[in-house]
Amino acid sequence: MRGIEMVWQDFPNLLIGAGKTLEIVCISLLFATIIGLIFGMFRISSNRTLQNITRVYVSIIRGTPLYVQIIFVYFAIMPMIVPGGLSPMVVGAMTISINAGAYLAEVFRAGITSIDKGQEEASSALGFTKRQTFYYVILPQAVKRMTPAFMNQFSISLKDTSLLAVIGVVELTYSAQIGYAQNYEIFAYLFTIGVMYWVLYTSINWLTELVERKVSN
Repeated sequence: MRGIEMVWQDFPNLLIGAGKTLEIVCISLLFATIIGLIFGMFRISSNRTLQNITRVYVSIIRGTPLYVQIIFVYFAIMPMIVPGGLSPMVVGAMTISINAGAYLAEVFRAGITSIDKGQEEASSALGFTKRQTFYYVILPQAVKRMTPAFMNQFSISLKDTSLLAVIGVVELTYSAQIGYAQNYEIFAYLFTIGVMYWVLYTSINWLTELVERKVSN
């Protein structure tokens, strides 16, 4: 009972942490989408240099743990670039953006290349330029096919934010750590945030199904 009482008293702080978690993941996915689109276009371009740059970027990011990336960027890279470094939240959002961007680059590449070549030929016959064909014919169809994978990355990045506790970002996991460090009710706090993560994850899955139905109509 004591654990329940402690968690209940601290619940407002956990809600603030959950809000911070959602804020980080939304900001991260926004920039990750931009990064993914850029490198996805690099990946399918005829420029071998851009292709190779993308391959290296994707290989490094997907081949190393996000935990290591967060520590490396925060403690090694940022102090060399910005005197005094940046705030943990900024670095955390930045790192998740870079990480998710590598996965979304492959999602964009797969989505765009999955569109039948006949679509380009038909658009060309109608007098569309390559740019018009891409933006008005290829990309809208590709977006429909990419939506499930994109929303899945949203769910993954949501859970990945828990790793930001290692650099002191006061998101949901770190908020729980602060709580049970004071009263030692570890089980109660971890059980509670586990349920909270599950609720957030389930909500995103519901949103994913809703978006998929809207996009498919």
